Amino acid sequence: MSPPPIWLMRQAGRYLPEYRAVREVAGGFLNLCYDPEKAADVTLQPLRRFGFDAAILFSDILVIPHALGQDVTFEAGEGPRLEPIRDADGLGKLSMDNLHQSLGPIYETVKRVSADLPDGAALIGFAGAPWTVATYIVEGSGSRDYPNAKAWALGNPDGFQVLVDMLVNATTEYLLRQVAAGAEALQLFDTWAGVLPKYAFDRFSAEPIREIARRIKAEYPDIPIIAFPRGANLYLPEMAKAPEIDAIGIDYAVDPVWAAREIQPHATVQGNFDPILLLAGGDQLERRAVEIVEALSGGPHVFNLGHGILPQTPLEHVERLVKAVRG
Repeated sequence: MSPPPIWLMRQAGRYLPEYRAVREVAGGFLNLCYDPEKAADVTLQPLRRFGFDAAILFSDILVIPHALGQDVTFEAGEGPRLEPIRDADGLGKLSMDNLHQSLGPIYETVKRVSADLPDGAALIGFAGAPWTVATYIVEGSGSRDYPNAKAWALGNPDGFQVLVDMLVNATTEYLLRQVAAGAEALQLFDTWAGVLPKYAFDRFSAEPIREIARRIKAEYPDIPIIAFPRGANLYLPEMAKAPEIDAIGIDYAVDPVWAAREIQPHATVQGNFDPILLLAGGDQLERRAVEIVEALSGGPHVFNLGHGILPQTPLEHVERLVKAVRG
């Protein structure tokens, strides 16, 4: 397709003044996630301003551990904080009993956005992939090396599998409800997939993503599913060949020429503009955007960033990117 459709990861966020205004009124990040009226508003804000081809549900990957009963808070300027769970006894504190009751406001947000989408725009639902969500559950916050999560996964893989299986079940249920509420495509974010060695990636990243996709396809065969295993770049061609995966998100470290050759024959490629270049702006912004579009013009491509948009990104740079992609 020429030009390719475009949306940006974290397109509803702190770089938008209208988002900051709504979040301030909401009284906190999780409050905003669980307020359908406000969450629907911020989901649609970037489409109103930039005319993107898709909206992505405004929420967070950590609503799943929160719904399972783990204490989750967001500290201003510090990111999420969770009460760490690092053994089988800790897993006993998690339960799916109140999953849909907790996540009900998010399903309502999906319904509201679906009803108010601009003509021609799509609605993407999402969730964190089990490995990435598990790292937060185990570490209790973001991490550089994931020592506790990796030690559990690599040292006691069968014990860690219990957590992963729980997350597969919860994430599948969550995404099925999003589709029922109006989501037209789904993305699974495995932000920390790249920290795993291949054998562990296969077991704890690729296979859980594929299992979730298989279960969703069993009920909704035509729903497109996007996998974004960030940093696991050499493993992407194998994942692209999985029949239940429709698109692969590539980060900014992937050469789009390589992606056109190794991934695009098997799946749609999504990506992979560097969010730092979007922040920097200038003529290189346009030049690089055109290069990516041209490199991936021989097959299905959705233009996106290689990771989320940065909060300090100037609005005029986003406008310039959209114009460059659309020629």
